[in-house]
Amino acid sequence: MTLLENPPEASAPDRPVKANWFRLLLADPAAFVSALILLLVAFVAVFGKRLAGDSAVTGDLSLSRLAPFSLDHGWQYVLGGDLLGRSLLGRLMVATQTTMSVVVPVVLISLVIGASVGMWAGYHRGWRETVAMRIADVVYSFPSLLMAVVVLYIFSPSIASIIAILAITRIPVYLRTARAESAELQTRLFVDAARTFGTPSGAIIRRHIFPIVLPTLLTVATVDFCYVMLAESSLSFLGIGVQPPDVSWGLMVAQGRDQLRTQWWLSVLPGLAIVITTVSANLLASWVRIATDPGQRWRLTTPRRRRRAARPTVLETT
Repeated sequence: MTLLENPPEASAPDRPVKANWFRLLLADPAAFVSALILLLVAFVAVFGKRLAGDSAVTGDLSLSRLAPFSLDHGWQYVLGGDLLGRSLLGRLMVATQTTMSVVVPVVLISLVIGASVGMWAGYHRGWRETVAMRIADVVYSFPSLLMAVVVLYIFSPSIASIIAILAITRIPVYLRTARAESAELQTRLFVDAARTFGTPSGAIIRRHIFPIVLPTLLTVATVDFCYVMLAESSLSFLGIGVQPPDVSWGLMVAQGRDQLRTQWWLSVLPGLAIVITTVSANLLASWVRIATDPGQRWRLTTPRRRRRAARPTVLETT
């Protein structure tokens, strides 16, 4: 068996590639579509309540159980009506704002706290690392969703309490990641050089360690976004999450489950919104992981034909 290498001009991975994020995103159609979907979700979360108007809260009993995919009663009822004649599209828009108002703060709070403590502990090592990791182990030893169920069952569920308990349970994810990266980076030569010149530890973490750890943290945050959204939807479905008159995607699924056989759209459409948003965030997280890795970025800049040509060819010989 003989292994024939392709000529150097066909091998693209060895060439330095200048990052152009928009072109890298266009090079991956799945990631590009996912980014558009997430941008649409963000737009609806910000302006959806204004676009929906009163149709999300004011019902018309004559439009009760209206079937979807019809423009006879205006664009607001294109996805049908609920049991009280309210626009399902309008309620989805309002639910998007509620869901994102829980998910985004949870991810940001846990990211900031976990990354800060993790980089601090990983850089200094010693007792700081031991204390931080033992606390993270204690929190991580309890299943986050189960802990949220217990706490919210004891205390009255509200958006603030949901954000607090989910943020606390997700901090160890970022703390462990940042600690591992920082502990490895603090032995590098450029960190030793900065330390030799008398640079304070805080400045070293901000200027030299944080920029390198950030791409990994963003990838983890994108994946964690999916988990937190599913957790919030699960809590709302169980009745201990978002409470009426507020509405979220999980609560809409719970409210329509009794009519699933006759009015399927009441639960299926909010569930479809959860699935599409989660899959889009996962695909975008995969793209971020490749785009921020200089050793893998060539996969997004090299056409597929040249990518196949760059692989070694195996020939059978007798």
